[in-house]
Amino acid sequence: MAELRQRTILHVDMDCFYAAVEIRENPSLRGKPVAVGGSSGRGVLTTCNYEAREFGCHSAMPGFKARQLCPHLQIVPVRHDLYRRESQKIRAIFQDYTQLVEPLSLDEAYLDITDLGRGGAAVALEIRDRIRDETGLTASAGIAPNKFLAKVASDWRKPDGQFEVTVGTADAFVAQLPVERIWGVGKRTAEKLHGLGLQSCADLQKLSLVELDTHFGKFGRGLYNLCRGIDSRSVSPNRERKSISSERTFSVNLDSAEQGLERLAPMVEELRIDCSSKHSERMIRERFVKLKFEDFSVTTAQHAARDIDPAGFTELLEEGWQRGEGKSVRLIGAGVRFVPERDVALASGQLEMELVS
Repeated sequence: MAELRQRTILHVDMDCFYAAVEIRENPSLRGKPVAVGGSSGRGVLTTCNYEAREFGCHSAMPGFKARQLCPHLQIVPVRHDLYRRESQKIRAIFQDYTQLVEPLSLDEAYLDITDLGRGGAAVALEIRDRIRDETGLTASAGIAPNKFLAKVASDWRKPDGQFEVTVGTADAFVAQLPVERIWGVGKRTAEKLHGLGLQSCADLQKLSLVELDTHFGKFGRGLYNLCRGIDSRSVSPNRERKSISSERTFSVNLDSAEQGLERLAPMVEELRIDCSSKHSERMIRERFVKLKFEDFSVTTAQHAARDIDPAGFTELLEEGWQRGEGKSVRLIGAGVRFVPERDVALASGQLEMELVS
C-alpha cells in the first residue's frame, strides 16, 4: 500500500453539532436529552445528543416516535443560520492549517495536512482544542493515510476524542471492521454480503476481484479496495454540489393529488429562486419529485430536463401519486440534479444538436 505513505488526512467531525450549539445557547438543557428538529408530532429529528441516543432516538426519526421512546425529550426548532455561522468559524480554523479542506456538511470535513510537516495526531489535537476554546463546542477526529480510514477512525473515540490509523496498523484495523463500515455499503448491500457469509472486511478480503465483480458489478472493485484499506481519493476543496431540493413534512396527510399540487407550487418557486441566485452557472440534468406515503414507503419520479418548469414538476407529482395506489402522502420533495461540471461541454454540445434537429 505505497499510496498510504504519501498522505496525512484528518476527518474532523463535530459532536452532535446542532444539539451542541443549542445546549451552548441554552445551558439549562445541559445533561438533558435534547433533539433538534420539528417540534410537532409529524416533524423529523435532524440530530440529537448522546443523552437522547441512550433512549434509542436518532436523526431522521419522526418526532412522535422519539417522544414515545423518551417522553421527556427536549425538542428545539432548527436554526440553520446559527449553525452556518458556527460552521464558518470552524472552517476558518481548518484553513489556518491547510487550504485542502473538503467540507462534507456543516459539521464535518476532510483536511489534507501532508505538507504541513507535523504529526497528524498533534495537529488534530490542536485543532480540537481551538474549536473548544473559540466556539465552546467539541469535535472528534480521525487521522489516517486516506479518507476512508480517517472517516472510520473519527468515530472510534467519540465524543470529544481522536484516533489514529497508521500505515503499520492499517491492515489490522481494517480487517476487523464489519462490512457495514465500508463507504457506500447500505442496508441492502450489507444484507447481500451477509447472505454470502461475509461479516467483516477480513471475510471480504477472501473474495477475488472477479468474484466481487460478479456479485456487485462496478461496485465490486470499490469493495475490493476499501476492504483492504485502499482509497486513492484526494481531498477536494471545490467539491461540487450534485443536486438541490426542497421538501415538506405535513402535519396532516394529503389525500389527493390536487392537495399535493397546492403544496408543490411554492416549493418549485423556492427551487427556482435558489437555482437562479446560488447556482445560476450550473446546468440542470433532471427534475425529480419525492413522495413519502402514510406507511413511510418512498417513491421518486424523475425525468431528464434542462430547466425548472412547473408543468414538469406537476407531471412528476401525478406520476408519483399514482404509484401510491390510494395511500395518503405525508411528505413531498422537489429538486433538480446538475450535470457534473466535467460533462458540461459535452452536454452543451448535445443540447445544441437537439435544438438544430
